[in-house]
Amino acid sequence: MEIEFTDQNFEEYASQSKPIVIDFFATWCGPCRQLAPTIEDFANRYEGKVLVGKCNVDENDGLVGRFGIRNIPAVFFLKGSEIIDKSIGAVPAAQLEEKLKAIL
Repeated sequence: MEIEFTDQNFEEYASQSKPIVIDFFATWCGPCRQLAPTIEDFANRYEGKVLVGKCNVDENDGLVGRFGIRNIPAVFFLKGSEIIDKSIGAVPAAQLEEKLKAIL
């Protein structure tokens, strides 16, 4: 299941022991819409192993500032609160999945 990360709930998820994949997006962003099915697929296939979800940059200034988001889509791979890797822009699903597998 895909998670909606917000300024209000992020700490609750970050405190869990599971790795996190967070897709920073905006509804008006074409490349973000192209990436959306990949993120949804990861959320379904890795459910129980990784917390996968999205963060709307127009609604969550706190997380945008915390992670220094300047371009979208931006996919961050975290363990705890530590950024392990990230990907900026629309990239192939296989490239993102390699990064995801590296945090398992």
